[in-house]
Amino acid sequence: MSLSPIPGRRALQTRKAVSPLGEKMIKLGLLSEDQYHTAIKEQRRTKRALGDVLQDITGKQVSPELLQEFKIQQLFELKILYGVQSFDVDREVLDKDQVVKLVDGLMPLEVCTRYQVVPVRQVDNTAVVAMVDPEDLQALDDISRRLRAKGLTLQRIVITPEDYQRVISNYLDTQASELASLSPEEDTGTADMDKLYDSLDVGDDLQEVADEEGADLGQLSRAAEDAPIIKLSNTILLKAIDQGVSDIHIEPQEDTMRIRFRRDGVLQEAFDPLPKRIIPALVSRFKIMSELDIAERRQPQDGRIRRNYKGRSIDFRVSTLPSRFGEKIVLRILDNSNTKLGLDQLITDQATLDSFREMIAKPYGMILVTGPTGSGKTTSLYSALAERNTPDVNITTAEDPVEYTLPGITQVQVIREKGMDFARILRAFLRQDPDIMLVGETRDLETAKTAVEAALTGHLVLTTLHTNDAPGAIARLAEMGVEPFMLSSSLIGILAQRLLRKVCSGCRMPYTPSEERLHAFGLLTSRVSSITFYRAQSLSNQEIDECKRTGQSVCSTCNGAGYKGRIGVYELLRLSDKLRDLINREAPTDMLREVAIEEGMKTLLTYSLQLVIEGRTTLEEVERVTLSDSGLEAAQKGNTTLVCRTCFASLHPEWLDCPYCTTPRIAT
Repeated sequence: MSLSPIPGRRALQTRKAVSPLGEKMIKLGLLSEDQYHTAIKEQRRTKRALGDVLQDITGKQVSPELLQEFKIQQLFELKILYGVQSFDVDREVLDKDQVVKLVDGLMPLEVCTRYQVVPVRQVDNTAVVAMVDPEDLQALDDISRRLRAKGLTLQRIVITPEDYQRVISNYLDTQASELASLSPEEDTGTADMDKLYDSLDVGDDLQEVADEEGADLGQLSRAAEDAPIIKLSNTILLKAIDQGVSDIHIEPQEDTMRIRFRRDGVLQEAFDPLPKRIIPALVSRFKIMSELDIAERRQPQDGRIRRNYKGRSIDFRVSTLPSRFGEKIVLRILDNSNTKLGLDQLITDQATLDSFREMIAKPYGMILVTGPTGSGKTTSLYSALAERNTPDVNITTAEDPVEYTLPGITQVQVIREKGMDFARILRAFLRQDPDIMLVGETRDLETAKTAVEAALTGHLVLTTLHTNDAPGAIARLAEMGVEPFMLSSSLIGILAQRLLRKVCSGCRMPYTPSEERLHAFGLLTSRVSSITFYRAQSLSNQEIDECKRTGQSVCSTCNGAGYKGRIGVYELLRLSDKLRDLINREAPTDMLREVAIEEGMKTLLTYSLQLVIEGRTTLEEVERVTLSDSGLEAAQKGNTTLVCRTCFASLHPEWLDCPYCTTPRIAT
């Protein structure tokens, strides 16, 4: 006798478990069940905040209340999983001074970051250590050995990756504040430096030595290798990585040293001004780390630093520049682990995404990606390569420098000192049987012509230009000397892009813009009456410090910045027969732009305003990044140009037809 199956049993067996909070999010329509499991898996893999992961996957904001619920649930699960107590930074009192004392005295910062652990308190002879993974055997062995040497025992507690990052960031901030509090007039040989400068034996005369011809390089080198300077340089790098910045600016001033971070495209003061006397030692330290010549202080130099951090390799591209008060150093952080390669993760507009995918699927031709430095051009190009990177396709790249590593492709570094420039590498590529070639930047006629010829002879060529918008790239290549007929025959399309800061979902403020404000962006009040606009609640560094001193809460998502992360804005011009004809006739950029818009091109401004309407960014951010490039201000002032479509003659606004060729006029 066979037993009949229980109805719904198979469904119950195959359905993955969903937490109560997950069920709540699904019922609220924030995400689907598949998206929930994808988000949890991605959050555990990358250790990123759940709110950021969910926003990337669903494109929707998650309220701080739901995120707090998730954190409580997560800590409960971790407590059950590891069998130890949990630690919640938001609900338990944390003595920052004691954490600094414990890290400096018991467990060096490099050990904390290596194992993602941090000592939070000491009770009698027991050190309480918060660990992201309390069962990391290597970490337990190393930590126990260090504590036994000091007569202490270990008590483990579990902490979430997000809270661990907050504790470490607070430690770095405290260290920097202690350093900045030192007066520039203090004598480093006699001052009490127990907090950070334990034994920095560098006097004020080191600056004079560094500026002299034939200076004592041994003294500079010894100062650069002193423990406090090493600690300071590591603190700068670690804080920059933890805060997700893209660039570090170390700038000597007349009386101080200024350190700024570029975060989400905006420069911000990272520390209070530092004493002038440490300039030579700190500059020399970074030059030694990047294997540069510390004796050369009158010529710019370029180098590279590579460090392992939390199991990933991070590169710092170092550039030095002699200035009036010393050498300025800028470090570009190249962290591939934080880069999302995937066109669907970059381009949010489905029509633009589908059209660009059709372009990169072509077997030959040239695709241009334009935009200013730091606008994400390389990320877009590598996302395109990732979609075409299959065993049957031969991909080669020429870059300066090589910023990403993509398995399965051949990457070549430009070395101009050896004659290895873009044009020469590109010519060598043509003898390597390539299918797709990426040229990091087209900046001269030789490179441009070689790329065009490659595109005309059966290869797909991807390259970048520095122009304000997509139609402007055509004029830029014409200025280089590329013949119009070759350009129109080889070009598939042009992608212009910018990066806008995303407004923080945890502290954004809804408001209603004035009619004049909306009109400045070309928006009609009647069209957007049902739309919720948001304003960023941004605090200055002084306001954030004041809040911390007075015990006031600061948004835990963005730490008071008002914005967190960036999102791409795209303008895609796809070549049509009409546009090719206009290029051959050397039509002006305004004419090309208008025809492209008629054929469906969404401008940078239009794309940006769509992100505002979706609640992803603000009008202020659009104004800062996009509006200056849109030409809207000139149009609103009545400076509209009228041009004949056929002969390109300038026309009077009241003329209905062109008097020169009798063609109906067209407004651009």
